[in-house]
Amino acid sequence: MPLARSLSMTSLNGLPQWEDEDLPVEDLLLFEVSWEVTNKVGGIYTVIQTKAKTTADEWGENYFLIGPYFEQNVKTQVEVCEPPNPAVKKAMDTMKSQGCQLSCQFEDKPNIIAHFHEWQAGVGLILSRSQKLPVATIFTTHATLLGRYLCAASIDFYNNLDRFDIDKEAGERQIYHRYCMERASVHCAHVFTTVSQITATEAEHMLKRSPDVVTPNGLNIKKFSAMHEFQNLHSMYKARIQEFIRGHFYGHLDFSLDKTLFFFIAGRYEFSNKGADMFLEALSRLNFLLRVHKTDVTVIVFFIMPAKTNNFNVETLKGQAVRKQLWDTAQSVKEKFGKKLYNALLKGEIPDLNKILDRDDITIMKRAIYSTQRHCLPPVTTHNMIDDDNDPILNTIRRIGLFNNRTDRVKVILHPEFLSSTSPLLPLDYEEFVRGCHLGVFPSYYEPWGYTPAECTVMGIPSVTTNLSGFGCFMQEHVADPEAYGIYIVDRRFRSPDESCNQLTQFLYGFCQQSRRQRIIQRNRTERLSDLLDWRYLGRYYMHARHLALSRTFPEKFEMEPSAPPKTEGFRYPRPSSVPPSPSVSQHSSPHHSEAEDEDEDERYDEDEEAERDRQNIKSPFSIGALSQGKKKQHGEYRN
Repeated sequence: MPLARSLSMTSLNGLPQWEDEDLPVEDLLLFEVSWEVTNKVGGIYTVIQTKAKTTADEWGENYFLIGPYFEQNVKTQVEVCEPPNPAVKKAMDTMKSQGCQLSCQFEDKPNIIAHFHEWQAGVGLILSRSQKLPVATIFTTHATLLGRYLCAASIDFYNNLDRFDIDKEAGERQIYHRYCMERASVHCAHVFTTVSQITATEAEHMLKRSPDVVTPNGLNIKKFSAMHEFQNLHSMYKARIQEFIRGHFYGHLDFSLDKTLFFFIAGRYEFSNKGADMFLEALSRLNFLLRVHKTDVTVIVFFIMPAKTNNFNVETLKGQAVRKQLWDTAQSVKEKFGKKLYNALLKGEIPDLNKILDRDDITIMKRAIYSTQRHCLPPVTTHNMIDDDNDPILNTIRRIGLFNNRTDRVKVILHPEFLSSTSPLLPLDYEEFVRGCHLGVFPSYYEPWGYTPAECTVMGIPSVTTNLSGFGCFMQEHVADPEAYGIYIVDRRFRSPDESCNQLTQFLYGFCQQSRRQRIIQRNRTERLSDLLDWRYLGRYYMHARHLALSRTFPEKFEMEPSAPPKTEGFRYPRPSSVPPSPSVSQHSSPHHSEAEDEDEDERYDEDEEAERDRQNIKSPFSIGALSQGKKKQHGEYRN
């Protein structure tokens, strides 16, 4: 589902306006082709689904999406109808009658743009060019095929981009046929695009062509009419997560939920690529720091990464059953207590609290307490894992010893299944779960874009990313002080693995030191960055790519000066004025700080004033003109 926030109001306040390139869309047809049209596999599904509304608003009935036919997906995501365009209708009728072989001619030929995503859709692009069809073609790679395989093998990828024997590496991994399709699609396309600058550098070496345009990924952003509504949603869904925690940790609930922070990592189960290995190591170090400083803060970390399972494990289901039983018992005693109190007050008497609970009530409560006794530790996973002896997350948990002991200040829960509101354990959709958490942690080594931290940002939840992800690099270019806005960027390119892990640990420990007031202020700032990720702004990059493809395919009809930069001015959020000038005083030296510090911060911070100052001080140093050359490797650059 798209990330829609209801009660829409004007967005993109203060951001530079784009002058449309005035394409005659009424005389054009735009086809977008992908394996993930109505077929959720990964992030490309989100790209196409969230971008569809903005594109349809621009192109109307001349915009078409083409994807694989899966009966179940058609039933749930597609509204079957007749094509409104007569040329498209004639083509479809011909394909049906001739076994999908299109061989008809149209009297009134429209100019066609065909945009292909990833190698699975590239066959259509290659055939279009080989048959010399009058179609302007665009090819977008969201991640190079070989790059993903190499990084999954823990190879020092970014330091050796110019040293790989591409054909040999693809052949050894038995993906040479797919790699050839991807590379042929890249070189056949009139316009080649990628989703981030770091993927552009990768594509230049892996696919031997520099992208013409970088097209960052966006989301549909709808603001709440009430400014603090997203904070209310955070409180509501946090309470739902706390209910799950009460059941999962029954018998070991010796920590305060009011002083408990919820961190999470989510995505495909790519242990190294997604940074789960570094995250677990940082959690071990964070646990040590919190115990040494004797802090009363507890951190509960969720790993939402789908893996092969048999079903929910019995201990986890039992925990939720015990929690519900305790709740029902408490409500029963509460109702009985309330009636006795009510009757006593009606008589004008002060009830004897020693007699208001009878022996049966005491017995019921004793039985309830006895049912919470537990002779084992709370489980670290909610499901029965298949082949758990070889599971990398569970093996790392065993190595670092995070078994949810009473003395641990960091506790871990692996939920190896996508979240669902119908789950008997944690009945929340992914969006609701994210809103209820305090911090998303995504220390990826290979992440061409990174929708998970982007989704956190538009929901006002701070996140950790890296300078090897497209999202992290995008934020570094557009925000003067990302950390002040709740975007923590770990340096995984120019630091050793141990240094990067220490930096991540310090980010997490610093976040644990924040007061509740500081976290509220930070969420307000994070939510303001959502304008950066709105398709109404980022859609301009796709507009430019289409215009460029038309000018190269039909130069007699569409003109674009090759030396002229695109009219896509950027913007840059300044450092918030309420943040102290020195990082050393922006955080407390100890988790235990005085209330006077919070009072001083209240006087210094005015959200409306700061937001208005952000809008007025926006700079515009960024454009997508000529693509800059890939950053050269510096001394001390590490693979980690």
